[in-house]
Amino acid sequence: MSQDLELAADRRLLGRTSTVERLADILRSRITEGYFKPGDRLPEDSIGKALEVSRNTLREAFRLLTHERLLVHELNRGVFVCKLTVDDLVDVYRVRKLVECGAVRGLSGRPQVGAMARAVADGDEAMRAQDWRALGTANMVFHQGVAALAGSPRVDELMRGVLAELRLHFHSMADPRRFHEPYLERNREILTVIESGDGPAAERLLHKYLDDSEHQLVGAYRTAGD
Repeated sequence: MSQDLELAADRRLLGRTSTVERLADILRSRITEGYFKPGDRLPEDSIGKALEVSRNTLREAFRLLTHERLLVHELNRGVFVCKLTVDDLVDVYRVRKLVECGAVRGLSGRPQVGAMARAVADGDEAMRAQDWRALGTANMVFHQGVAALAGSPRVDELMRGVLAELRLHFHSMADPRRFHEPYLERNREILTVIESGDGPAAERLLHKYLDDSEHQLVGAYRTAGD
């Protein structure tokens, strides 16, 4: 299915109250899901037609995502998905450790883990289908669920942008299966500990997980630069 057809399928999400924020949310989700890759040009005409939104509305959404460092405007060329640096990657993981580890550290009792459990199940399904992009998406949905344990709409909003940036970094991996596959089982382990309500143990597992993931991605950037 082409990107335009996929965006056309998103039209129903805009509903009658088509807003800049909702449009930006759709485009951000498409970046998070890996449909748009670093360096891709986002043509106003085809995207606007697919989503049935005005050029002005689309440009406002582009501006929001530019402020989030997901898009960049190049004079006389158009709007492109950002190509991020290793420094950007390190900063993304700095934020993830603060937010996700903080969220599990503050656990009290046995939290609701339905969204995380569904993300693990979706990861299992993607693995069986050898759909590595879908596996990456399931992984990010899992970690959005981890951040949601903080019970803060502001944290939820922050994580949506952080995870969209993270997807752009995933494209640096030459072998997505080798990168994503081991983390599915680690998500399952973290889920079990979170479900038990043991915040300190979940934090230890999560911090090691994030350290390992960051190390792998930094290594991929350095290899690509050789």
